[in-house]
Amino acid sequence: MKKLILVAILVVGITAFAQEKEGIRAKKEKLTTEQKVDFQVKKLSKDLDLTAEQTKSVQDLVTNQVKKREAKRAEMKEIKEKKLAEMKAEMEKEQAVVSADMKKILTPEQFDKWEKIREEKKEKFKEKMLEKREKNKTKRASRN
Repeated sequence: MKKLILVAILVVGITAFAQEKEGIRAKKEKLTTEQKVDFQVKKLSKDLDLTAEQTKSVQDLVTNQVKKREAKRAEMKEIKEKKLAEMKAEMEKEQAVVSADMKKILTPEQFDKWEKIREEKKEKFKEKMLEKREKNKTKRASRN
């Protein structure tokens, strides 16, 4: 019984700690470049008891690090967007091929019915995705 209570307390503690870290991470991501630099420099100055000259040097170094990190993040986002666009184009080509093949196999009435069913499935999928996004947004908002 004692072990069970201890495990329950441990799980609650870990969960609370993880949620607290997510909140901190979200706040850090919303900071501007200058705010990020100031935050890091102030923390290092306080922790390491830096002189004014050291603080200036650390600020320059941290500024360079933050700018490089943000540039890399932007580059990765651009690559991801390009990759998504390529994948979407590839999927559309594949769908066109399938559609052409189905047109050869089915009668005109069957093909029209097949396309209608396909469009309905697309709409349902879009609706589910929108619901999922909204649900995730509300989850994120309730965390903060």
